Amino acid sequence: MLATAFLGSVAWAQGGVAGYPDRPIKIVVPFAPGAGTDAMGRLIAQKLGEVMGVSFVVDNRTGASGAIGTQYVAQQPADGYTLLLVASPFTTVAASLPNAGYDPLKSFTSVGMIASGPLVWATNYQTGIHTMQELVAYAKQNPGVLNYGSAGAGGVNHLVLELLKAKTHIFITHIPYRGVAPATMDMVSGQVQLVTGTIPALLPLVKDGRIKPLAVTSARRSSAMPDVPSMTEAGFKGFDVLNYFALAAPAGTPSAVIDKLNAALNKVVALPEVVAKFKLDAVDATPGTPAAQARFIEADYRAWREVVQSQNLKID
Repeated sequence: MLATAFLGSVAWAQGGVAGYPDRPIKIVVPFAPGAGTDAMGRLIAQKLGEVMGVSFVVDNRTGASGAIGTQYVAQQPADGYTLLLVASPFTTVAASLPNAGYDPLKSFTSVGMIASGPLVWATNYQTGIHTMQELVAYAKQNPGVLNYGSAGAGGVNHLVLELLKAKTHIFITHIPYRGVAPATMDMVSGQVQLVTGTIPALLPLVKDGRIKPLAVTSARRSSAMPDVPSMTEAGFKGFDVLNYFALAAPAGTPSAVIDKLNAALNKVVALPEVVAKFKLDAVDATPGTPAAQARFIEADYRAWREVVQSQNLKID
């Protein structure tokens, strides 16, 4: 039995990888159908299937701000047939929740980055605030008066506020919601005064004159909102927060499998129709190597851990 098992593993190492993939591949999206992350997962699944000549099936496994689906993938065989659609909560949740149930640096092998783009700070016109500098000045003069609605505790929308508070020593009250949409509607009605959201989510309200964009969360302007300053231009150097998407596999997945997936993924994100869809979603393609993704994930995770610790956040 031992010899048979050993020979079987050799066959996989020598021949199985060469025949990969020979059956459908599952991409787990740890968020609900219809969300932006789900749309990204389905786009990538469709195009990877076309490039690799095998079906890619999206499996939505929701709960715990993405942790349920992420834990599931971490526990699957490292054979390249179960992948994770990674988004910003992959690092923010792990950084902020003591019992996230996975280690973003040890539980997974990077496949490659897909795309990234900034969030946008926005407020309602009742505040009379028009710039990030005015926002910070008001918050310093009126600590705790401003309310900020996020998509949920521990998510990037929450931690970007904590980063601002850490850098400027202001206090703004955080109010978690179940998604950016209800937080934004409450901002429009005046229940809260500030949110961050993706550009596609907030741009219609900006165009309708219902909310005021203050800055994008990145160090550079977004081509989707060319008139809105970056955080660097707004006077906050070193502030560069991106909402990102990537693919990951369970730790231990053979490098030959990872290389095949990475090559296909880089082809996908360069397709004209994919680039066009990214433009509509206000994100930029970020092709690269698995090693580049691993470095990005580690830097993002450690940066958010520092914010969580400096702000002494306690999130259950």
